[in-house]
Amino acid sequence: MKPFESITIEQVAKFPRPGLVIPMRLGFTPDSSAVTYLQSADGGLALSLWRYDIATRKRRVIAGPPPPRVFSRDEELRRERMRLREVGVTDYAFAQKAAVETLLVPMGGGVRVSVGGGELRDVPGTQGAIDPRLSPDGTKLAFVRDGDLYVIDLSTDALQRLTFDATEGLTNGLAEFCAQEELDRSRGFWWDDAGTRIAFAQADERHVPLYPIVHQGKDAVEVEYHRYPFAGEANAQVRLGVVELADGAITWMDTGDDPDFYLARAGFAPGGKLSAQILSRDQRDLRLVTFDGREQRQLIHEHSEPWLNLDGDTRFLKSGEILWSSERTGARHLSLCGEGGDQIRLLTSGDWVVTGVIGIDEERRCVYFSSTIEGVSERHVCRVSLDGGDVERMTTAPGWHSGVLSPDGVWLIVTSQSRGSAPSVALVATDGSRTVTLFANEGATAEELGLAVPEIVSFLAEDGTELLGMLYAPANLQPGQRYPVVVSVYGGPHVQCVSDDWSATVDLRAQYLSQQGFGVLKVDNRGGFNRGLAFEAALNRNLGSVEVRDQVAGVRWLTANRAWADTSRVGVYGWSYGGYMTLMCMAKAPEVFSVGVAGAPVTSWDGYDTAYTERYMGTPRNNPDGYREASVMTHVEGLAGKLLIVHGMIDENVHFRHTARLLVALAAAGKEYELLVYPEERHMPRDQKGLEDQERKVPGYFAKHL
Repeated sequence: MKPFESITIEQVAKFPRPGLVIPMRLGFTPDSSAVTYLQSADGGLALSLWRYDIATRKRRVIAGPPPPRVFSRDEELRRERMRLREVGVTDYAFAQKAAVETLLVPMGGGVRVSVGGGELRDVPGTQGAIDPRLSPDGTKLAFVRDGDLYVIDLSTDALQRLTFDATEGLTNGLAEFCAQEELDRSRGFWWDDAGTRIAFAQADERHVPLYPIVHQGKDAVEVEYHRYPFAGEANAQVRLGVVELADGAITWMDTGDDPDFYLARAGFAPGGKLSAQILSRDQRDLRLVTFDGREQRQLIHEHSEPWLNLDGDTRFLKSGEILWSSERTGARHLSLCGEGGDQIRLLTSGDWVVTGVIGIDEERRCVYFSSTIEGVSERHVCRVSLDGGDVERMTTAPGWHSGVLSPDGVWLIVTSQSRGSAPSVALVATDGSRTVTLFANEGATAEELGLAVPEIVSFLAEDGTELLGMLYAPANLQPGQRYPVVVSVYGGPHVQCVSDDWSATVDLRAQYLSQQGFGVLKVDNRGGFNRGLAFEAALNRNLGSVEVRDQVAGVRWLTANRAWADTSRVGVYGWSYGGYMTLMCMAKAPEVFSVGVAGAPVTSWDGYDTAYTERYMGTPRNNPDGYREASVMTHVEGLAGKLLIVHGMIDENVHFRHTARLLVALAAAGKEYELLVYPEERHMPRDQKGLEDQERKVPGYFAKHL
């Protein structure tokens, strides 16, 4: 990698970022003898599947990237939900209980399987397969095609169709839009341990009105239709069924009297019982249930105000115990519950949060997890005994660490990074006896690449809450000279921007602006993630309020503490919620923010989806004042600065309709603005030339007007 003496627009627009051509999707073979991962061989976005043998320390490519192909519409939308830019081999999985090692690799629009370490072979009949998955014993392969569930016997390649009623608006085995986009549930079917039954979600959206999206940038007219559930309106109706492979019989589970719920999680527990997490529509009540036949038994009921944040950390142990994660104490922590759901003991506690469970070593009775135990800007891998005791940190260096636990509990794959150093990967024995470097990422430090390390700062909000910010000072500061400031904002819940990790340093737009003589400030305002529920709940039912005040507090702090900052010249930019925040900052604090670039902004929350919006705002019917106050259109009269709006016209997440409604309001109010549209881009821009065009125009807008 060459030093960034002078960052170019082409570099700002390029993916992957410097230092991030690293092993991804790290895992272990089921026998814990080897590490597997995805990585690009040429430094680009095309990934190959690699295998590293722990005993011999040799590595090899199992599957190289297939030739480029055009994705189907269903695949394209799933990639959008996953925010996936990479191509080639982007997924793989092992059958965890197979007699011999069995590997699945989706490739080229179909599925390939390797048995016993042999060559990958194409599985006939899998073209167009969505979400293919092996049975635990590795003898069968299930997938969804055209909305129906299929299974293939890998010994004979015989294809069996399991459901027959898919139609436009009704699917079997797929997660509906809200589950994928807002509930972090990307899958819609689950194998049992014996490989004889499959549980699946049937999502019926036929009653949800169609929303058309017109492709305006193509030679031929093309319209795609989406069943998009707007806040306060009808949701998909979801049923949970179990199909027997032997005879195709389907049993529908009793999920309760209220049909208007979210199927948050599902799967089979050890011993074969189906479990599910059922979330109320208002997202204040979560029930963990198991099923005997079709009848449900409630194990845990959790109520949370003002909302309940989902996690993916529930584990059913072979002992019958349950690992449970919740925010009952105000911060997310782990507890151990009995087979009936009663809490046995709290495993973690304190004014920090558990950010995710890494794995459980049931033999040694300990759970590994990531946490903010050393402060919210860092992540550390920790473990604690299931029988109680002190939390033990497995990582000690400052920065951001993540881990993967081997099935036998002997090894951890630890990925470590900081603002100063790009990610490196080590294989660490859990007993502390050995450490082996898997990926050193040599030369990928801020110093060697000539990148400035952003400074983490802290200051107080108006109510005395400590806030964290990240500051990129202008390059080559001259004594006595003052420089304009650009605030880079997201501002919404479930996101953290201030962190001691490499992504902060390779924010090349911020680095480019710094080199062009701007200061760049990021602030994690109240409402952000990983500071506990009370910190997040500050924006309850009133989005676009406290967040704006905290961003202003960041600028005020800059005025008082950095002599170089000319806070009479302050711009703001952001994407998605950050685009919304850009508009609200300019409309509600025009004396502070004089130039803004709003990308893909939500402009009125009645135009966004149910699961996200209702969690924080309620519905338009039960919170009309909140929706009115949180709408950008309510505040357009306050806009006084220079505004550039950027939006992709086939964005199926934040529809272009949001920008269109804003343009009508701006015209009615006589406000000036500029508009930059990309006719064939969705919510996450992907076209390289389009990205370069955007990166030229956004900094150029600040250079022109600040």
